[in-house]
Amino acid sequence: MAAILGTAFVGTILAIIVALIIVSMVRRRVRAKQSGCACSCASCPYAAGCGKAANG
Repeated sequence: MAAILGTAFVGTILAIIVALIIVSMVRRRVRAKQSGCACSCASCPYAAGCGKAANG
């Protein structure tokens, strides 16, 4: 019984971590679209500070 509870606990913790990562990714994407960077870097007013523009 203790093994089942331990497995359930670890599984729940992993599910919470994955959910938090997904929420973080969605929020980052929404912020990028709201700032005007949903299109190409050429038309982006923030192209100079963008990680994509700086990396290539």
